[in-house]
Amino acid sequence: MIPRRVMNAAGDKRVTFRTLDIGSDKVLSYMKNIKEPNPAMGWRAIRLGLEKPGVMKMQLQALLRGANGRPINIMFPFIAQFDEFRDAKAILDQVVENERRLGHTLPSDLKVGAMLETPSLAFAPDQFFEMCDFISIGGNDLKQFFYAADRENERVRARYDTLNVSFLSFIDQITERCNTFGTPVSFCGEDAGRPIEALCLVAMGLRNLSMRPASIGPVKHMLRKTNLSEARKVIDEARGSGAQSIRPALMEWLNGGTG
Repeated sequence: MIPRRVMNAAGDKRVTFRTLDIGSDKVLSYMKNIKEPNPAMGWRAIRLGLEKPGVMKMQLQALLRGANGRPINIMFPFIAQFDEFRDAKAILDQVVENERRLGHTLPSDLKVGAMLETPSLAFAPDQFFEMCDFISIGGNDLKQFFYAADRENERVRARYDTLNVSFLSFIDQITERCNTFGTPVSFCGEDAGRPIEALCLVAMGLRNLSMRPASIGPVKHMLRKTNLSEARKVIDEARGSGAQSIRPALMEWLNGGTG
């Protein structure tokens, strides 16, 4: 069983599993490919899972059994509104209860989270943040929806910048709202593995970044040599200056050797 092998390899480290996240740029060869005019905003991820609850229940059952009594995190992708998270969690609760009824060993601790990949979820009711055990900001999708620029389209993908003042202000808003409810928040996406972008995210309060293994060294090097409090001051000053992006000010500060 793959979940069990993954958890065995992780040892004492807690593992977060994302439920089936297909559609848009993620296609499975054994599933019928449905032609959609805009697949990034179509039938994908949690939308598919909620319409095919049998498939999601099988995956959730495999995850619970793979935990074999150990702690586990389960995360639902592409949540756009509170009802989707509530419905998905209800399905998980049903699977947990069924496993209990069958006498199977349950995880010693189960935390349930969501990926925040759509701007709408940042404005969800307070109850969502209270119910959600953790949130992962899905930066790749969130950026394309925030800027209305398809990340698969080379003609427009370069038009948006993570260090744009508007986008950073939005990330700051999400972080503050999570902090208000004590909901742990992390950032997942290509930008987490880029040293300059990672520095900004951490300076703005994010403490968990998901990245490829090759990016860990450069990002650690950047964070360890930089005064995060000073970096935050530079970011805030640039945000208040009327500049479109904080990148020029941050690069000038870093090149000045004051970090």
